[in-house]
This record gives sequence, structure tokens and C-alpha cells, in this order.
Amino acid sequence: MEIFVDRDGEVVLKKYSPIREMGEFAKEYADSLFEATGHITCISDRDTIIAVSGASKKEYLNKALRPAIEQAMKEKKTIHIDIAGEHALCNNCPENEGEDKCNYTCEVIAPVISQGDPIGAVMLISKESNIKMGELEIKLVETAAGFLAKQMEH
Repeated sequence: MEIFVDRDGEVVLKKYSPIREMGEFAKEYADSLFEATGHITCISDRDTIIAVSGASKKEYLNKALRPAIEQAMKEKKTIHIDIAGEHALCNNCPENEGEDKCNYTCEVIAPVISQGDPIGAVMLISKESNIKMGELEIKLVETAAGFLAKQMEH
């Protein structure tokens, strides 16, 4: 928890997010992953998406995390959803409720683990029907997550 005093002398409490400190760096890394893969790339802290590339910032930035992202962080494991909407983690996802089913076709999520604790996640997402993600995309998000974790430790 961070404590600030604003211009009017009011005390402001703000939840500390170590990965949010890397905001511009995370954005640049997301841009690089998007340029290399063509897939929507998002980076989150423990609560919200903090960087997005390849899609509307309005659609993703500062949005709450979906259950699959939370699960990847909780289990400290990469999650590969090859048919979005049909994966078990999609059952409780708000994106998959009602008549408007999930518009993702597949995604890969890797947790950012720093000093043994999950502090965020890196995601590659596709909305294109003919796209499949495999080992390459898994390695890319795991490498990105590992790199961001190392940056946080220094």
C-alpha cells in the first residue's frame, strides 16, 4: 500500500503494483511481441491489464482480469486455451456469458513470477478463426514473463 497526499491535503491510499512501475517498458515489450507475432498482446499486474498492443486500449487497458489469467497466476503455470469458449476456464468468464459468446479463438497466458510470487501475466490473444497457437507462442509468453520478472528483481 502506498500513501500519498494530494494537492488539497487529502490522504490517498493506492495499492502498490511492482509491475505497474514498468508501465512504458511493459508497453514496449507488448509492442515487440505484437510486431513479432501479429497477435494481440497484453501485460497485466495482479489486478488489471497495464499494457496492450494490437487491439483497442479502450477494450483492454485497466480492465479487470478474466478467470483464466487469475488461474495462471494462482497456479504459477502457463495456460494454453486452444479453443476459447470451450476450455474449462471459460465457463466462469464474463466474456463467455449470454448470447455474445467469447470472441477470442485462442490464447496463451504466462504468469510473471518474481521472488516466488505472481505479480502479473503476459498474454497472446487471437480473435481470428483460422489461428492456432502452439509451442512457439508458449515459449514467447514464458520468455517475456521471465524477462519482466528478472527486471523486477533488479
